[in-house]
Amino acid sequence: MRTYLISYDLANPNAKKRALAEIIMSSGDRWARPLEQTWYVESTESAEDIEAKMSWLLGDEDGLLVQAIGHGSVLTNTSLRWFRRRGGEAGVASGEAASQANVVTFPAADEALAA
Repeated sequence: MRTYLISYDLANPNAKKRALAEIIMSSGDRWARPLEQTWYVESTESAEDIEAKMSWLLGDEDGLLVQAIGHGSVLTNTSLRWFRRRGGEAGVASGEAASQANVVTFPAADEALAA
C-alpha cells in the first residue's frame, strides 16, 4: 500500500471536480483532502494507474500531479482526517499533528521510492 499526493488544476473546475473526486476516492482504501484540489490517497494501485483513470477528464489546459510519497514525509498544519472509501469511521492518520507552521515537506525522491 502506497500513499499518493494527488493535485490538479482545472481550467473549468465546475465541470470536472466532482467526477475527479469520485475517481480519487475510489482509488484507495483511505483518502484525505487537506486543500481544495489536493488529496492524499492510500492505494494498492500504481501512480500510472491512478493517472490513467483520471486523464480522460483532463483537457490541454488542465494539470495533474500524482506522486508517491514516503512514510517519512512530514505533514504540518494539515490536520489530515483520513476517511475510509466506503463510509467507514473517520480517523486521524498516525504521526500527524497540527502546528502553527503551514509547511508540507517530502523526503528526497530516493527515500520516497524506497518506502
